[in-house]
Amino acid sequence: MSQLGFSDEQRQFRDFVARFFREQSPVTRARESMSSEAGYDPELWRRLGGELGLTGVHVPEAYGGQGFGAVELGIVLEEMGRVVYCGPYFGSAVLATYALLEGATAAQQERWLPPLAAADIIGSLALAEPGGGWEAGIVQASARKSAGRWRLEGTKSYVLDGRTADLFIIAAREPGSAGPQAVSLFAVQAGAPGLEVEPLQTVDATRPLSRLRLSGVDAELLGEPGAAEPVLRRVLDRAAVALASEMVGGAQALLDSAVSYAKLRVQFGRLIGSFQAIKHKCADMLLAVELAKSAAYGAAEAAAREASVDELREAAALAKALGAEAFLQAAADTIQIHGGSGFTWENDTHLYFKRARGSEVLLGTPAAFRDRFVEYVSAREVAHE
Repeated sequence: MSQLGFSDEQRQFRDFVARFFREQSPVTRARESMSSEAGYDPELWRRLGGELGLTGVHVPEAYGGQGFGAVELGIVLEEMGRVVYCGPYFGSAVLATYALLEGATAAQQERWLPPLAAADIIGSLALAEPGGGWEAGIVQASARKSAGRWRLEGTKSYVLDGRTADLFIIAAREPGSAGPQAVSLFAVQAGAPGLEVEPLQTVDATRPLSRLRLSGVDAELLGEPGAAEPVLRRVLDRAAVALASEMVGGAQALLDSAVSYAKLRVQFGRLIGSFQAIKHKCADMLLAVELAKSAAYGAAEAAAREASVDELREAAALAKALGAEAFLQAAADTIQIHGGSGFTWENDTHLYFKRARGSEVLLGTPAAFRDRFVEYVSAREVAHE
């Protein structure tokens, strides 16, 4: 991706991915998946990894991936957002995979990245806790080393796809420590003694969350002890960029739906699209979606070219804030344009609205990311004085 747009290869890649999800994973399939016992479609998940390689699109070829970057990952997520894809992609292919890429040793990457890239296993990052927050400094779960083994105690909340995950990447600190510098990352296999997974009730049934209870769980240290804080910053910045891409995909789908409906629905003898109030609402949606797209594409480009830490944080914060606001605005306005039917179960709009609500607070609220953006810009301006 250049500063002016996507390359021919990237546009072809988008066409291929969009066609696949349009044909193989329409919104009707999301409805079926979220109501199933597994909570996703295992066959479709295996195809994403084994047949198409999309679960490892950004994983280096040495670890079984496709060797592409953040732009291609963003394309995949944007097309997933258009159809409200119901599956463990964000939790496994984004959060867990980035955690291993950024924080694991070479031997650990060689062991776990190939099965993750092939969709043979599902991974999940467990960072947030009952008090909320997505920073290393909020971690209270403890990791105690005894007789050469690490044991984890505590509770993790809002864990994506916890019920179906095979591998958990868990943030914990040494007992009695304080501050983000004392936090480490650990790998825990599903079914480990002392690990309890409790599904949470959520607004968005297409993105299931769980609570983990850790009672002396045997764990393997990832990387170096006490080194998780900068790793988590990089992981969450890249994850925010990926989530922004997914949100603009959903927002664009809603805008298309609203405009199409406004061209068909007749009220008072006229198409409702001819009313000025509807025109203004659609125009406002278009403006918000295009701004969010620009921010998401710019952030993906920054991540792909390995921009400086500060530049990526700034771009990621803006992309997440604008993406969340545009998605939620598009969902609310599309419901209004559809009238009373907009929030009925039969209408797909409510699925997008619920996804928008969940994505709004995932990794942090738009207000938090706006504050972060202002903080980064202010720091940059001071540094240049």
